[in-house]
Amino acid sequence: MARIRITQVKSVIDRSKRQKDTMVALGLRKMNQSVEHEMTDQIKGMVRKVNHLITVENI
Repeated sequence: MARIRITQVKSVIDRSKRQKDTMVALGLRKMNQSVEHEMTDQIKGMVRKVNHLITVENI
């Protein structure tokens, strides 16, 4: 599996609860925080839902 690094670049203030919960599920709680995940179908779906709040780069 490919690994990706996800970085939060926008705030979750004034976002829906669903988007906030998705960010927490990805492990992102602060601005400019980065996490690494395997690119599974579940992660890919979560990234797609909050792609306007994050940046994604391949490792």
